[in-house]
Amino acid sequence: MKIALGADHAGFRLKDEVIAYLKQEGHEVEDFGCHCADSIDYPDYALPVAERVANGEADRGILICGTGIGMSIAANKVPGIRCALVHDLFSAKATREHNDSNVLAMGERVIGPGVALEIIKVWLETPFSEGPRHRNRIGKIKGLEEKFAVHP
Repeated sequence: MKIALGADHAGFRLKDEVIAYLKQEGHEVEDFGCHCADSIDYPDYALPVAERVANGEADRGILICGTGIGMSIAANKVPGIRCALVHDLFSAKATREHNDSNVLAMGERVIGPGVALEIIKVWLETPFSEGPRHRNRIGKIKGLEEKFAVHP
């Protein structure tokens, strides 16, 4: 699976551990940074990850900042992205089964690497439960994107 990753200054250390784990598991990884503790703006790193996933150049995306909140908000502005902020295993599984999330956001200041890697494993391995009610709900989300899309 090809996975795009991005982090801000508060998440780059965990991102590096995630990259090592993903490569060990045989995934192809595209790292969009950042690579230091200097203060940066998280939307600048959420956008390329979300765009890669939305246009099909990556299968999934993972974003990490201090809490995961800012990254998830920014990523969800990109049409086609269903970014879930997750800090526990139940939510990691549920967001794949019920929401077909394609981007995962986490907070380095909220969870440690052990929990983060478990979340990623569950999130990557859980398929979307394509039952009619879940497909219908995803369709409604796509309808919201269309309703509020800016058309030239």
